[in-house]
Amino acid sequence: MTDSMKQHGAFSWNELMTTDVAAAKEFYRQLLGWTLEDIQNCDLGYSLAKIADQEVAGIMRIPPEAGDMPPAWGAYITVDDVEASARQVESLGGKIILETRDIPDVGRFCVIADPQGAIVSLITYFDKACEAS
Repeated sequence: MTDSMKQHGAFSWNELMTTDVAAAKEFYRQLLGWTLEDIQNCDLGYSLAKIADQEVAGIMRIPPEAGDMPPAWGAYITVDDVEASARQVESLGGKIILETRDIPDVGRFCVIADPQGAIVSLITYFDKACEAS
């Protein structure tokens, strides 16, 4: 991920949640030429999609708490403080779909709907330098 994608307000990640990770990986590999790297410590079958050595997206199984959600692509927008941004959502007419929580070794995120109902995730990435100390 480039530094510009970690700036407040930047779209920084795309992620497919699907019922069939293997089929999705094969489809996008053939369609887009992606190479896919499985993440071994993820129980949802997470794979990183790459162009050359650049990570461009993730593919994972739909989590059980999503219920009957159909397969869908989702986007993440970087924010400086996900907790503060989440507090603003409802005052601006939006709705919290999934309360803030951690993605281990990545960051803290939440899922929101804007006033018109469009859904997006907000994320504050962990500062790797601070975690190591």
